[in-house]
Amino acid sequence: MAPLTIAQITPYAWESGHEVNRFVARVSGELAARGHRVLIVAPSDDHAAVRRGRAAIRAARTDPASLWTDGEPRLLIVGEALAAGSRRAALPLDVSRTIDELHAHVTLDICHVHDPFAPTVASAALRASRALNVGTFYLPTEGILSTQVARKLVERIFGRLDERTTPFLATAELMERWFPGTYRVIPPGAMPIERAPRPAGAPLRIGFVDREERPALRAFLRGLREVPLDLPWEVTVLTARGASSSTPLRNAVRERVRWVTPDEVDERELLAGCDVVVAASDGAAPNPGILLRARAAGAIPIASRLPVYEEVLTDDALLFEPHDIETLTAQLTRVLSDPQLRERLAAAPPPRTPAAVTDEFEDVYARVLARRHDGRANHALRDRLRRRRLIDVDLHMHTDHSSDCATPVEVLLDTARRQGLGAIAVTDHNEISGALEAREKAADFGVKVIVGEEVMTATQGEVIGLFIEEKIPRGMTLQETVAEIKRQGGLVYVPHPFDRMHAVPDYEHLLAIVDDVDAIEVFNPRVAIGAFNEEAERFAAKYRMVAGAGSDSHVAQGLGSVRIRMRDFDGPQEFLESLRDADIVRKPTSLLYVQALKFLETKATPAGARAARRARRVKRATRKS
Repeated sequence: MAPLTIAQITPYAWESGHEVNRFVARVSGELAARGHRVLIVAPSDDHAAVRRGRAAIRAARTDPASLWTDGEPRLLIVGEALAAGSRRAALPLDVSRTIDELHAHVTLDICHVHDPFAPTVASAALRASRALNVGTFYLPTEGILSTQVARKLVERIFGRLDERTTPFLATAELMERWFPGTYRVIPPGAMPIERAPRPAGAPLRIGFVDREERPALRAFLRGLREVPLDLPWEVTVLTARGASSSTPLRNAVRERVRWVTPDEVDERELLAGCDVVVAASDGAAPNPGILLRARAAGAIPIASRLPVYEEVLTDDALLFEPHDIETLTAQLTRVLSDPQLRERLAAAPPPRTPAAVTDEFEDVYARVLARRHDGRANHALRDRLRRRRLIDVDLHMHTDHSSDCATPVEVLLDTARRQGLGAIAVTDHNEISGALEAREKAADFGVKVIVGEEVMTATQGEVIGLFIEEKIPRGMTLQETVAEIKRQGGLVYVPHPFDRMHAVPDYEHLLAIVDDVDAIEVFNPRVAIGAFNEEAERFAAKYRMVAGAGSDSHVAQGLGSVRIRMRDFDGPQEFLESLRDADIVRKPTSLLYVQALKFLETKATPAGARAARRARRVKRATRKS
C-alpha cells in the first residue's frame, strides 16, 4: 500500500515495559520498515524526555518533516501517565495542550489509539484527532470499565473510532457488553526466540515471569511444594519485586528456586532457556503475552484455564482451573516425568509473527482509507461553472408544511429574496408538498428552489434528500431511505450529524452509508453546542466529503443566518460540483431568539390567531412579489 503517516498512541508510561507498549513497538517497527512514517506517542515520568518530545512538536509548526525518521518509528514523549480509572477527572492541562498541538501541526492519515480509556494520553488523542481513528482494546477488566463513569461522554469519544480492534475474542465480548460496537479480532503474535542449548543430563528448567497479579506467584509456589524431588527440575522466577516469603517452601524445594531481577536476566533470555513456563493468573490481571513468547521460544506452557489464555494456546495445552493447586502440581509432574509428552507439546506450531499481525493492521488501515471520498473534481463541469455568477444558498429550512413550523411558503420565498439568497433548499419534515409548492412559486420571487425532504428513519435519525420528486415515507431504515433518495436521482445530505439534541444517526450507522453520502452539514446555527458542529466539520474533512450548511430555519427571521457562496448551478451534478468549492458564510444570530419565535408561532398562539396571522403574511408577501 502507499506510504501513510501514522501515530501509534499508548496510554502507558513508555519505560514501564507494559504489554501494550511492547505491541506498539513491534507493530510500529514493522510499519516503518515498510515505508510508512510512524510516530509513537507515549507518556513518561522522564521529564527530560517530555521536554524533548514537546520541543519536537513545536519544531513541527515550521518544519513538519523534522518529526519523521526514515525506516524506523519516532518516539515522542508528551507528559505524565495516568492509569485508566484514575481518580483525576482529566489529564494535566499541559499534557492535553501538547496532544492538541500535535494534531494541529501534524497531518496524519491514521491515528491509532491503544486502550483509550479516560483520562489518558490515548483518550485525549482520540478526542482531539483530525485523522481517521483506529482503536485497539487489550485486556480491560470489569473494574476499569466500571470506572468510566461519564458513560455518555466515553461513548461519544469512542464514537470517533472508525475501526475497533482487539487481540482477543474475550476482550471483544467484554467491550461489546459495555460499549456496543463492532470489534475486529486480530490475534497477537510474538517474535521468534532462539532456544538456548541445554547440556545433556541438566535438570528441566521451569520458568515463571512475575507479570500477573501477586496471587499468581503464590499459586505457582504452592504448586511446586508437592512436585516430586526425584525428578530433575529447577525453577527460575523473574521478578522486580524480590523473593517471596509469603509461601513457605521446604528447604529442598527452596534450593531449586532461583530468583532473578530484570537487571540480571531479561525476559527473552529467561524464556530461551526454559523447558516449561507457568502462568497462574486467577483472571484479575492475566498476561497472555508471556504464553505467546513462551511458545515462540519453544517452551511448554502450563496455564490457568482462562478464556484469554486458551485463545493463545493450542488445543492440547496443559491447563488447570484458577486456584486449583492440586491440578497445577499434577500438570507439572506429568510434563516433567513424560519425555514423549514434552516432545509432542514442544513441537506445537509457534505463534504468528509480528509481520503477520502488521499485515492485518495494514488491511484495517486500507479499509478505513477506502471509505474516503476521492474528492476529484469533474473538470468539464468545473470549467462550465467557472463562468457562472456567484449566488448565496441556504440548504436547510422549513415551511408550515412541517408540523413544527408556521412559516407560509410565500413568506419563506419573500424572506429569501430580501435576504439576498439566490437559491434555497426546502426540506420539510417527512413531507415534500411545501418544497413542490415553493418551486411552483419560485419564479415570482426570483429565487431558485431545490426540492428536498428531511426524513426521519426508523431508529437512526434524520437524513435529507435533495433534488427529489416524490415523498419518501418516514420509518424506513437509514439504508432504505438512502436507497430511495438515490432511486429518485437525488443527493443524500446528512443534517446536524453529531447534534445529540436532535435525532441523529450514531457514528457506526453513518459509517455504514458513508459511500452513499453526497454532502454533510458541517454548520447549523440551531445546534446549541458548538462542539457538535466542529465534530461534523472534522468528520467531513477526514472523509474528504463535500461540506454544506443551512439555517435549519423554522421561522422566517432565521433564514440565511448561514449561507453558502457558490457558483450558480443547474441540476444535482452541477450543484454538487459547485458545492465542492463553495465558501460557508456565517452571520451572527441568537439561537435563543429564533427558538423563542418558533415557540411563539407554533405553540403559544391559538390556532385561530395563527391562521389569521398566516393569511396576513401571505397577502403581504404576495403583494411584494
